[in-house]
Amino acid sequence: MAMRHTSNTQGRHTSGPDEAPGVTLSKDGLPGWLDPVVHAVETVEPLQLSRFLPPANGAGRQSAVLILFGEGERGPELLLMERASSLRSHAGQPSFPGGALDPEDGDPLAEGPLRAALREAEEETGLDPSGVQLFGVLPKLYIPVSGFVVTSVLGWWREPTPVGVVDPNETARVFTVPVADLTDPDNRATTVHPSGHRGPAFLVESALVWGFTAGIIDRLLHYSGWERPWDRDKQVPLDWRS
Repeated sequence: MAMRHTSNTQGRHTSGPDEAPGVTLSKDGLPGWLDPVVHAVETVEPLQLSRFLPPANGAGRQSAVLILFGEGERGPELLLMERASSLRSHAGQPSFPGGALDPEDGDPLAEGPLRAALREAEEETGLDPSGVQLFGVLPKLYIPVSGFVVTSVLGWWREPTPVGVVDPNETARVFTVPVADLTDPDNRATTVHPSGHRGPAFLVESALVWGFTAGIIDRLLHYSGWERPWDRDKQVPLDWRS
């Protein structure tokens, strides 16, 4: 079932607070190819994902991202978006849909991140949350540069709907990336941040995916057994388009 990429968001369903489809987790009916991902999510430890864990004193702004798997013409794929170049934070950077929790999302230790991930994805990409089946949650991680405590929520795009840019002031484009391209060694590299921090990167769909998003993708590919050997000495600058 291919996912369509379009900016037409007419007719999309907006969930009310009493509906909130998909706020429960379920593995029922998932395609078999997601089994390794499900296993990885259920067994991975926080430090296996990142050395940046939430502060023990509870500091940090609670947020959530949606890691949405669908099935396109070339097999499994992930939904990503590119942030607008005018934004003050992470301008022009590809990312998962997501953002900070709002009070109406509910308990940040329970259903809050699930609601926030779906709500932000709908606001940013026009995604219809009623077609998404949430099936897992990764351990909370911390982004020191922004102070966000991030919960990564995983979903299966059971009923694909049109997606695209909703607000060009926030989002430059919405696109999907085949997992086959993410695992292709030719598309993999290491970035070196001006701070000296090194991290995995992916050169896909005319974009350089790096930072938190690339780190999560890298770890999911690794612990799902989908990773292929790649040249970790191959470096790409953050301004690779210049």
